[in-house]
Amino acid sequence: MNTSFDVAITGAGIIGLATGMELLEKYPGLRVAILEKENTICAHQTGHNSGVIHSGLYYRPGAMKARFCMSGHDELVRFCLDHGIKHEICGKVVVATRDEELPALAELYRRGSENGVEGLRMLTSAEVKEFEPYARSIRGMLVPSAGIVDFRQVAGAYAEVFGKGGGELLLGTKVGRVKNFGPKTLQIQTDRGELQSRVFINCAGLYSDRVAKSCGLSPPCKIVPFRGEYYRIKPGRAYLVKSLIYPVPDPRFPFLGVHFTRMIDGKIEAGPNAVLAFAREGYSRMRISPMELAETLGYGGFWRLVSRHWKTGMGEMARSFSKFLFTRALQGLMPAISSDDLEPGGAGVRAQALGPDGKLLDDFVIERTEKMIHVLNAPSPAATSSLAIARQIVAVAGGAIEG
Repeated sequence: MNTSFDVAITGAGIIGLATGMELLEKYPGLRVAILEKENTICAHQTGHNSGVIHSGLYYRPGAMKARFCMSGHDELVRFCLDHGIKHEICGKVVVATRDEELPALAELYRRGSENGVEGLRMLTSAEVKEFEPYARSIRGMLVPSAGIVDFRQVAGAYAEVFGKGGGELLLGTKVGRVKNFGPKTLQIQTDRGELQSRVFINCAGLYSDRVAKSCGLSPPCKIVPFRGEYYRIKPGRAYLVKSLIYPVPDPRFPFLGVHFTRMIDGKIEAGPNAVLAFAREGYSRMRISPMELAETLGYGGFWRLVSRHWKTGMGEMARSFSKFLFTRALQGLMPAISSDDLEPGGAGVRAQALGPDGKLLDDFVIERTEKMIHVLNAPSPAATSSLAIARQIVAVAGGAIEG
């Protein structure tokens, strides 16, 4: 393999692949490598994504999430059209089931309108039934621009474009330390030998804070892994969900609550919950890394989070172990659902950045040093926003690339 590059990216998830593609589009002929510790692309967050194309509804106006999701949504849809990737703009309904949720629903409508989400429409309970006959609601909101896609296919197309542009995808290559190797060069230690690069971009997702530390950075947050567990609705009851049914989210958390998602393959997911994972790749309750768990439990920010939200956390954990309780949460949105309608689904792990004050970082976090860019928080809607995020990363890296 080559050992000298202009730009080296770690992480072959959707953000790393989009960034590599964008670099070669803006700088044809640039020597770019993407280093991935697994033997396949999209092994973690991207590969476990439920596939929702988000519309930009939830995010604080002016925040990166809002700006990148709005532009990224349209760019993603165009990319899918141009590359023949199956997708559907099916729309979704957000439903309020209690009077106390109505102010938050109105706030969502305000945010979405200010962000420029097109076609938002408040619905009566009867109007909700026209879109989702089995959903429970007292009011609702139609979000027609939401959609579904398989983000693994999207990322695979990014990788193909990247390769055709001359980029090198180095699978099975785990990054260790990164240090200066002269005034304009970095030395990147990997388990397959040393590489040199003028610029290094950290898109390591679940390990982004660790990679940042290995580069000599003191990141402003720590990645705490949260597992989201899903059930699937059995095929004979798939008619209960026409598209996407979401609750009004709890404004204290960046998680959207249990919901129903029709996937691009026609299957219906129900969930997720949000529980602390005992390993950064803790896709099941049995996957435990004592070192990584100790790292989480030794972080003061984690205990500050627990002190404020332990009741919510205990409820999420209880649902993880009880199909009855998980079903009861789903019945808040759809009374007709029963535990007999559900079969085990998949699970994903969210790389959630947590500050030392115990606050869950809600917006994207991108840090720059002289020759490095570190993407330290890129949760949902990062997949939807991937092209917009990549453009921002390349813009931030431009000075180092051109210097």
